[in-house]
Amino acid sequence: MTTITPRILLDAYRAGIFPMAESAEDNALYWVEPEERGHFPLADLHVSQSLRKLVRRRVFDIRVDTDFAGVIGACAEKRPERRSTWINGRIRKLYGQLHDMGACHSVEAWHDGALAGGLYGVRIGGAFFGESMFTRVTGASKVALVHLVARLNCGGFKMLDAQFMNAHIATLGARPIKKAAFMALLPAALQAKADFYAFTGDDDPAEVLKWALPRER
Repeated sequence: MTTITPRILLDAYRAGIFPMAESAEDNALYWVEPEERGHFPLADLHVSQSLRKLVRRRVFDIRVDTDFAGVIGACAEKRPERRSTWINGRIRKLYGQLHDMGACHSVEAWHDGALAGGLYGVRIGGAFFGESMFTRVTGASKVALVHLVARLNCGGFKMLDAQFMNAHIATLGARPIKKAAFMALLPAALQAKADFYAFTGDDDPAEVLKWALPRER
């Protein structure tokens, strides 16, 4: 079995690849380099009127990096609509180590004192690589994404990678991007100076939406 360390994992992201498992029960990992990726242009997140209202109502208490293990554990859970998952024990351990190093973050939506939804991803320079998201309460993961985009825009990030396109993220503004185009954008994003903690407005919907909504042209 090939040993993958956190440092090797970060080097892989810098090269445009990332690991996955066939299932939670399979301890093996393999490298993935998609020919087409999902990509969120940070200045063009699509926030529907209903999602804006949800953000403004403060239904969820948004927290950052307070329960990373809980978020990745929830992302790994099997659900009726998803009976298998690519997040196995090695993935959880590796990304937990990245989190301890400050290179992996969780954005969490809490409701009535319980983790209701959220997402996690890897940060290198001005690039954020979204890994997975989950929802236990309707709208929780979408609100977490809006808060993430606000945080990335405020902090000077240049890229939000979603790895694979799907219908769900397409409704939020993700676009397909070919591997060659992604690799052309990646070096500048990796080298950019960005601050994940510059945004301090998670408790202010007006600040969140100011940074998350499309910029004026």
